[in-house]
Amino acid sequence: MTTTERFKKFTILHSNDMHGDFLAEATGLAEGHVIGGMALLSGYINKVRQEEKNALFVISGDMLQGSTIDSEHKGLSTIEIMNYLAPDVVTLGNHELDYGLPNLLFLEKMANFPIVNANLYIKKYNKRLMNPYIILNVDGFDIMFIGIVTEEALRTLKRDQSIGTFISLEDAASEVGKICNAYKNEDIDLTVLMTHIGFEEDKKLAALLDPEWGVDLIIGGHSHTFLEQPAEVNNILIAQAGVGTDQIGRFDIVVDDDTNSIVEWKWQLLPVDNNLAQPDPEIEKLIATFKEGVDRKYNRLIGRLARQLTHPKREEETELGNLFADIFAQLDSLDVVFVASGSIRGKNLGPAVTLNDLTTVFPYEDTLYKFRISGVHLVKIFTHIMRPANRIAGQSEYFQVNKGIKAVYSDVLHRLESLSINGQSIQDDNQYTICMDGYRFHNSEPNLGITHQELGTPKVVTTSRMDVIEEYFSHHQNLDSHIEGRLVYK
Repeated sequence: MTTTERFKKFTILHSNDMHGDFLAEATGLAEGHVIGGMALLSGYINKVRQEEKNALFVISGDMLQGSTIDSEHKGLSTIEIMNYLAPDVVTLGNHELDYGLPNLLFLEKMANFPIVNANLYIKKYNKRLMNPYIILNVDGFDIMFIGIVTEEALRTLKRDQSIGTFISLEDAASEVGKICNAYKNEDIDLTVLMTHIGFEEDKKLAALLDPEWGVDLIIGGHSHTFLEQPAEVNNILIAQAGVGTDQIGRFDIVVDDDTNSIVEWKWQLLPVDNNLAQPDPEIEKLIATFKEGVDRKYNRLIGRLARQLTHPKREEETELGNLFADIFAQLDSLDVVFVASGSIRGKNLGPAVTLNDLTTVFPYEDTLYKFRISGVHLVKIFTHIMRPANRIAGQSEYFQVNKGIKAVYSDVLHRLESLSINGQSIQDDNQYTICMDGYRFHNSEPNLGITHQELGTPKVVTTSRMDVIEEYFSHHQNLDSHIEGRLVYK
């Protein structure tokens, strides 16, 4: 074997959490400077495929959700666009499950690219839902890709009792070992783990993997992490490429066929702008066909706010969060409305609001349920949702609450100091009416720290949160909302 045959260079481009970010945006940095969007991304991928003999493009989950084009077609438009990009392999993110299991299986059939996942199971038969891995032969070298998804996927599927997943890091590591032991042989030159569990969890997972399994790279997603350089744990390189299409990760690696290991590597997080590549006109045409229909339906004005309202971070009280919580609170006799901060997908809204603006910022259709619980249980919920561990950027299950709530939490003492509604302190034995969406109800224990038994029997307030908000905007002009200190941390 010659030296040239023994050592091969590969370029792996990677994206994650693209969330239907199809269109380029002007930055304001310089006239004519635009960034992101599928046309520029496709232009760069095409360029690299022409320049590099052994180029691969992979996506680590969450292609879906985040744009009207995606939600209107329940992901089908996204898969068509992804078919054009032609990724070499994709793994599932939690948002691939947003439209339900039957829809996911339909989308998988529509995809012209392989989707791998090792830890989603049909429980009764202990059968994997997807292909757990794929081996791609690139220029005579065999590269194995294995997919692992986050615990949130199981929460999304709670209503489908037939599907389960091995979700702890130990279980995930065991699944990786099972695949490597059963299918990895000495001819596998490179092993890449594609995950959607978050950067910090990736590092923990890497530490659990047996070096004999031969995992070389973890290319991750879910936590929307921007890196200067990859982490390295247990001799495994770990990278992620932020969120959306404004940037792309690029690994240039040299693999040794004798040792099945990476001997040289370089990683970059590249801004996808018109300095990097020329836009691909063909994919622009494809996106335009979807955009035209969506624009006709959604570009109608449904209301105006008094000013632009913001939602800059999901881990704090926001103007938009307060507005949505207050709108839901007027539906019924509700003491406390919990609106998951992560369900608000945009950073600002208004002052003019089209249906497209609204569905982009608040895309999730869901039922709202109400419950009657004791003051003891209400204090338990607030203690759980206000704890410091629930305010970690990108990983929190933070909640926005309605007007009249005043909760004070001590970070020093790790306890709730006070909780009142309209100036009245919560009494342990009193009954209070609370409201939450179906996803949080089905996952009440991890999200709110309360069991279904403690919540009792739910009553439906509305089957569509979006209908409520759209109607409210249509009949209430110049809405305004301010940060009031509803949730206070000491």
